[in-house]
Amino acid sequence: MSDTLSFLRNALIDPRRVGAVAPSGRALAELITSALTPAAVPVLEIGPGTGVFTRAILARGIAESDLWLVEFGAEFAAGLRRAFPRASVLHADASRLRGLPALAASPRFGAAVSGLPILSMGSRRQMRIVGGVFDLLRPEASLYQFTYGPVCPVPRAILARLGLRSERIAGTLLNLPPASVYRIFRAAAH
Repeated sequence: MSDTLSFLRNALIDPRRVGAVAPSGRALAELITSALTPAAVPVLEIGPGTGVFTRAILARGIAESDLWLVEFGAEFAAGLRRAFPRASVLHADASRLRGLPALAASPRFGAAVSGLPILSMGSRRQMRIVGGVFDLLRPEASLYQFTYGPVCPVPRAILARLGLRSERIAGTLLNLPPASVYRIFRAAAH
């Protein structure tokens, strides 16, 4: 219940940053993390908010100490530090991943999960976020992104410019609103 209250308070303060009418549900969390295995460690999560996807990542057998959480909202970041004390929680803007010293010194990530409302962002910001994530991923690693829209939320032009492709994994009607999950990966790696 406190997750929902924290989400609603932040959504009222800055609805564009939160980008959703309700916190992501368990069905979406299970779907976006469905391909993760302990072999994907460490895992990068951007925009974890209240930690709905984070808990689903842990349920996949990923150790909390193998999680790196990048959250812009100060209240969300503080809550994540309390809920996941062994994870590396960075209070930072995901569009500035390339400039974060802690991430520059981190090992290459085996997967990334995004809870960001990327569909509602401008193309320059999308480019910085997605490009920054792939700078941190191993060559074979993928970014998992959800959307409420009918197609991949990262436009084809941006994917092409970054040498990436996307594929729809599946959708869930059990989320409010219904959502789909896309896997974004390097075109040359697959």
